Amino acid sequence: MFEKILIANRGEIACRIIKTARKMGIKTVAIYSDSDKNALHMKMADEAFHVGPPPASQSYISIDKVMQAVRQSGAQAVHPGYGFLSENSKFAQALAAENVAFIGPSVEAIEKMGDKITSKKIAQDAGVSTVPGHMGLIDHAKAAVRISNEIGYPVMIKASAGGGGKGMRLAWNDAEALEGFQSSKNEAANSFGDDRIFIEKFVTQPRHIEIQILADSHGNCIYMGERECSIQRRNQKVVEEAPSPFLDQATRKAMGEQACALANAVGYVSAGTVEFIVDKDKNFYFLEMNTRLQVEHPVTELITGFDLVEQMIRIANDEVLNMAQGDVKLNGWAIESRLYAEDPYRGFLPSIGRLTRYRPPEECTNESCIVRNDTGVFEGGEISMYYDPMIAKLCTWAPSRNLAIEQMSKALDRFEVEGIGHNLPFLSAVMNHEKFISGDTTTAFIEENYPDGFEGVTLGEGELRRIAASCAAMNRVAEIRRTKISGRLDNHERKIGNDWVVNLQGQSFKVMITADPSGSDVLFEDNETLRVTGRWVPGQSLAEMSVGETNLVMKVKKISGGFRIRSGGADLKVHVRTPMQSKLAKLMLEKLAPDTSRLLLCPMPGLVVKVHVFEGEEVQEGQALCTIEAMKMENILRAERKGIVETLQASEGSSLAVDDVIMTFK
Repeated sequence: MFEKILIANRGEIACRIIKTARKMGIKTVAIYSDSDKNALHMKMADEAFHVGPPPASQSYISIDKVMQAVRQSGAQAVHPGYGFLSENSKFAQALAAENVAFIGPSVEAIEKMGDKITSKKIAQDAGVSTVPGHMGLIDHAKAAVRISNEIGYPVMIKASAGGGGKGMRLAWNDAEALEGFQSSKNEAANSFGDDRIFIEKFVTQPRHIEIQILADSHGNCIYMGERECSIQRRNQKVVEEAPSPFLDQATRKAMGEQACALANAVGYVSAGTVEFIVDKDKNFYFLEMNTRLQVEHPVTELITGFDLVEQMIRIANDEVLNMAQGDVKLNGWAIESRLYAEDPYRGFLPSIGRLTRYRPPEECTNESCIVRNDTGVFEGGEISMYYDPMIAKLCTWAPSRNLAIEQMSKALDRFEVEGIGHNLPFLSAVMNHEKFISGDTTTAFIEENYPDGFEGVTLGEGELRRIAASCAAMNRVAEIRRTKISGRLDNHERKIGNDWVVNLQGQSFKVMITADPSGSDVLFEDNETLRVTGRWVPGQSLAEMSVGETNLVMKVKKISGGFRIRSGGADLKVHVRTPMQSKLAKLMLEKLAPDTSRLLLCPMPGLVVKVHVFEGEEVQEGQALCTIEAMKMENILRAERKGIVETLQASEGSSLAVDDVIMTFK
């Protein structure tokens, strides 16, 4: 067995690999860029080597710099994780030239499966179902439009060397094909150094389902069930689960056998994933093969009991697989929610900054529940603009799907993150969405259920009453504490009343509180009484309350006259006032937001890649104004209405913060 391995990656996946290596008694070597000098993965490793400045092209994906770290460390093997150099055949070749093991497939398999055009042809020859499309290279945008018309809209424009949702655009007409081709080409060049593009038919109402395989160098190949990855934004997965609620055993077996047939056709060795799209009739089509460890591998580990990283290391050490196909049993259900540094209220745009608070739910393992959090960050750490915005993967397991969803919902409510924009509210909303609960999801889940963008969750009457009752009881505790502050004038002693008015989500509840040492009875106007108990004290950011027969978990932040409450995907301002304060509050003027209709503001921190207009130009609704790049993704900003560009306040190459003015309009 290897004595020392180098991890050619960063963040969450580097930490994940280190954990397994420690378990196996293997020493680890980390690499880091300037922006990662205080990163968690380099602190966890036995050794760490600096590989360059923050841009990945000058550090993590610089083969020369990584190879230098390999030589200096004396590592016998390298695990690439996912992304970066994980599917780079030149890197695998460089390691082989110095007799260093690559914990992954062969150079030939990487080259054949890493190229989406070549992989499609191999898949067809191996008897694997494939999507109709144009497998040849496309040189220019006009050719892309012509080919798209020949295939028939809608089409998916994809980078041949792409992965992780990068270099992909969906086009429904000629204009979108023209624009999508150029954006995909630019993203592919920036992310992979390869701007080759191909086009294929887009299957409507598709599900994204993938098969996990393991293959050794002794001719053994098995499939380890499937993962449902249909909930995506910008073609990148957000929520995954295993197994799929949609597949039956016959379809699962057919997909698994085809995945293994493809692996055998290229002599595949190591862990890999064969991705399919599946239509409403359970017809499945080969999408691509990822010749690496997948981001969502934990859900497979949770339902099979196998450590995939350990298996990869043992296979790279030329060991025989210690299990056969019959040993693979799917036990229970697992769900993974990806915590991203992005703002779901602003179109899931990236967010950067310092994690002023990072408190994940407590991890646990027992016969009825598992909570697992794979992360690479810590409280006080920085989220950089140079890398992928994912900061953690929260996973839950339970004997059934409904219980796994319930556990995930509770865990998300307990997850505290402050200092950056994040998608916890959206993830909570998904867990409580009737379509997800029923298993009726497609890759268009977000577009279909949030056509105007995510605006949070609107709670029903029952949930609002429970939160109102909790906040009333919590406010009473806070008020009592305030009356006990020392140094107050004796003749100004405050009396805490029992009558309060709670305002939230546009509704008002008049309540009367009767308290005792163990909790409070909150009486509503219609004579409904809710018993509220809990150990919350002022200053705590997480409140776990029992309201009637329901357990309620809320993130709490003090605001003037009440609390900011986040629970179940809802983000509420809850005001608790005396009857007189409530009466006076209704007379207060509402503060209006400033008028920004004549400004184009930067929606995220990023770099101006291109300005598409000039001063004095008349622009039309929907016209491209500016392209911003952040966290390896291009975002095109468009005109919301017809107007004339008055001034340009940012130029190509400018680095902008959130809400910086890019241009003004007359």
